[in-house]
Amino acid sequence: MSNDSEATAADDEDAQEETANDEVAGLQEGDFIKLAYTARTVEDGDLVDTTDEEVAESEDVDTEGQEFAPRTIVLGQGHIFESVEDDIVGNEVGDEGSVVVPAAEAFGEYDDEEVRTISKDKIPEDDRYPGAQVQIEQQQGFIETIIGGRARVDFNHPLAGEDIEYDYEVVGEVEDREEKAQGIIEMMLDMELDVWFQTDTVEEEQMVEPDEEGEDEDADADDEEAEPEFETVEVEKETLYIEATPQLTMNQQWMMGKQQIAGQLTDLLDIDRIIVQEELGGGGMGMPGMMGGMGGAGGADLEEALEDADIDADDLAEELDE
Repeated sequence: MSNDSEATAADDEDAQEETANDEVAGLQEGDFIKLAYTARTVEDGDLVDTTDEEVAESEDVDTEGQEFAPRTIVLGQGHIFESVEDDIVGNEVGDEGSVVVPAAEAFGEYDDEEVRTISKDKIPEDDRYPGAQVQIEQQQGFIETIIGGRARVDFNHPLAGEDIEYDYEVVGEVEDREEKAQGIIEMMLDMELDVWFQTDTVEEEQMVEPDEEGEDEDADADDEEAEPEFETVEVEKETLYIEATPQLTMNQQWMMGKQQIAGQLTDLLDIDRIIVQEELGGGGMGMPGMMGGMGGAGGADLEEALEDADIDADDLAEELDE
């Protein structure tokens, strides 16, 4: 009887272990993957997005200047529709799937109240025609009709109310850290940038912890009123360097959302900081974190600029030497 009980317990443990292994099998949240996909509207089969250049060309999409390749995404980070992500979790590299994403999850339900009549004077003259895309008070919309001095503008997303069929294939898992960083940047900014990791030793101010040994109550009271003390220490910082380019500095998504992008990179790559570094002529690396360009002005241009500002170059040099 004892032997039967022990055998049953062992079987239960094996079953629990198999169940636990099944629960973590396959791709999980936090994994970096390369995903190929094509998304179309369910009702009319209109192309919404694709990573396949042949599909785009077959739909008469202008592919010039665009790069078509599987996208790097991180599961669990909202980089794709939740329904698609749920379908991928637990799958393996090479698996394919097809998911219908309901309108409410995709681009929202169509809202009749988002179709409004406005004065046509709010619309630039070149855009006063049906079908034109306009921005009114920081809202994107499409002109339906213009009659007299009034325009009917639809502020719904063009795909509002559309269910989306999403066909995908998991073509690979990303393990290399630089490739992970490049994939996130490309997904968010639609551009490729050179990146590299480096461990830097930097000086940092840290508060000095008081020595509690041998302190009495009066000393404790004095410590509460005393200003905290700091000391300079050297610490190691895991740093992601991003090479700045003119395209990056002029990228609107970067200008508007660099803090959000930096936050994702820091969290997902487990790094301490990010430095955007610009190369300024001569093949040498410029100062870390510089975002603007000096335009490559030479000595003559600098002298002209000083003259325009009514600054004497010799006086300026003397002040700098003092």
